[in-house]
Amino acid sequence: MTEALGLSTVLGDEAAYRQAVAEAVAAAAAYYGDGSTALDDEAYDRLVRRVAAYEEAHPGQVAPDSPTGKVAGGAVTGDVPHTVPMLSLDNVFSPEELTAWAAGLERRLGRPVRAWSVEPKLDGLAVAARYREGRLVQLITRGDGAAGEDVSHAIGTIVGLPDRLAEPVSVEVRGEVMMTAAQFEAANLVRVEHEGTPFSNPRSGAAGTLRAKDRPYTVELTFFGYGALGPQRDGELARRLEESAHSEVMEFVAGLGVQTTTATGAGMTTATTLEDVQRRVEEIAGLRTGLGLGIDGIVVKADAAADQVEAGFSSRAPRWAIAYKLPAVEKITRLVEVEWNVGRTGVIAPRAVLEPVQIDGTTVTYATLHNAADIARRGLLLGDHVTVYKAGDVIPRVEAPVVHLRTGAETPIAIPDACPRCGGDVDTSQQRWRCRQGRLCHALASISYAVSRDALDIESLGRTRIEAMLQAGLIADFADLFTLDHEAVLGLERMGHTSTTNLLAAIEAAKTKPLNKVFCALGVQGTGRSMSRRIARHFATMDAIRAADIDELQQVEGIGPERAALIAAELHVLAPVIDKLAAAGVSMTEPGATTGGTPGTGTDGPAPSADADLPLAGMTVVVTGSMTGPLAALSRNETNELIERAGGKTSSSVSARTSLLVAGDKAGSKKDKATALGVTITTPEDFAETVKAFL
Repeated sequence: MTEALGLSTVLGDEAAYRQAVAEAVAAAAAYYGDGSTALDDEAYDRLVRRVAAYEEAHPGQVAPDSPTGKVAGGAVTGDVPHTVPMLSLDNVFSPEELTAWAAGLERRLGRPVRAWSVEPKLDGLAVAARYREGRLVQLITRGDGAAGEDVSHAIGTIVGLPDRLAEPVSVEVRGEVMMTAAQFEAANLVRVEHEGTPFSNPRSGAAGTLRAKDRPYTVELTFFGYGALGPQRDGELARRLEESAHSEVMEFVAGLGVQTTTATGAGMTTATTLEDVQRRVEEIAGLRTGLGLGIDGIVVKADAAADQVEAGFSSRAPRWAIAYKLPAVEKITRLVEVEWNVGRTGVIAPRAVLEPVQIDGTTVTYATLHNAADIARRGLLLGDHVTVYKAGDVIPRVEAPVVHLRTGAETPIAIPDACPRCGGDVDTSQQRWRCRQGRLCHALASISYAVSRDALDIESLGRTRIEAMLQAGLIADFADLFTLDHEAVLGLERMGHTSTTNLLAAIEAAKTKPLNKVFCALGVQGTGRSMSRRIARHFATMDAIRAADIDELQQVEGIGPERAALIAAELHVLAPVIDKLAAAGVSMTEPGATTGGTPGTGTDGPAPSADADLPLAGMTVVVTGSMTGPLAALSRNETNELIERAGGKTSSSVSARTSLLVAGDKAGSKKDKATALGVTITTPEDFAETVKAFL
């Protein structure tokens, strides 16, 4: 039984049970109050399931304050009565549990469910919005389900909840108030500017903001409706809503101008079979990381009003609806240390060292902190409990400290006043601090990057040889490689005549690499392999790139004003390196391209072009999973180059703008998201056949 419930430990005696009940009630009070709980969703769910398991085994010992079977865990109350109880949802945690729940519902009905509705479960606070003759007059939290708290002071600050409806009807719309990711970031900026502490996560931000009064600043929230009922005095509307399917009710609500779950990006759909429900659950789960707002599950409901009436309610939840909970992507852990690392371009970046925590199926020990300004903005201290967010392939990031868990033992994070690598001066004029020596500070990393497979591809030049050359003073940057003396290299340890000759021959061959490879080798901030290819195709020569001003750089797809300014500044810093490359005879032109981005015909085959004759013209292609067939021998970068030669654009993430997904073995969440968005999916073999002229 323990394994089926997903429990790591069972409660051994009544004392442990009572302690667990107290912890659950306290956590629920904080969660449904100001959102400041010390337990994340997964930990709270696990705790309540342990309590329920103990109660099932010991029915005579059930505590009166037990959270099981109660709305909001029985932890909150309110003073504004609900016209109809505002209940919670029961949870399932696996496809098997969802199937068992659906089978139980159909047994209760004595027949199959007519239709199912499937929509995202939003991670916010449930509220009832009361409209009178089309005007929003009152907002009430769920509270204990029977009565809630009046938060009408928040009217006018919630996106998606209009002050006036499109029709002058009296109706109560129920839904979720939350903070989107963008609103969360903006809210924390405002709070810090007003000497407040950052919210620990979007849900606590929404809870605190919804209840706050008389603040000297405004924080924006968002509403998504998931239900509606008519007031008793308007019997016709109430009857119509009661007799309508859930999907029809939500269509009516959207027509009034209220934002519904359909607008989340994951949508609300209906299904006639449980197989279709399971498929839709997987699709929404795949979309989760790209929504820009928090969902912690998927809600499955019997869509037809008759099915709902016949199924009825338990004391805390409707029997005709269930929440399929997704694995947590946000956890609370402790910030142990902050490491300051110097990258290959001299950028100084902090990294959070965490007490290891399991998130989204992986153990997380490190997380992104971006820069010193980010640390200050989030108000972080060493020893803080912090919320850490991770989803899919996204690098974990520290959201904010959980301020109410501070003990006083936390200490300020030491900000370096010198380069942590070389001890030199630090340029703090930009948000991203940088050693004033730039690439020279970490020459080994910058040169290793320049000679890597995706840049100059000098295969026989590994880190050990580069380090030996640096220590011997033979090179300071990768441009010095092209003027190396045979005798000087021969004098290095473990370098014989044959190895020296082969190495210098490989370096000489690298002089003929196309411009995109040389530009990539420079490691210009704000660019990468794909951007280097776009820049090279657009300008055709290094001289044209260097002569371009900020406006001309912005003509390259994907370069905006900020990036253009950064690239221009980087090219100025790199001018001595580029001059040395030119003097050494490195060819810095792009085959098949002409200045201004007009394609031509080069020696490497068909040139990249927007020409309609090219098989991928106008298409954005994403490649994921392990490639098979003709593509198996290509690196991911070489595959991207193939796509661009065939006229397409490459991307690392699936979105509504994606034209085609090439899905290899173990394609994972990107394939799920492409399926949900209706993106065309192809196999590596079929794709290779499409672009065979460019292989």
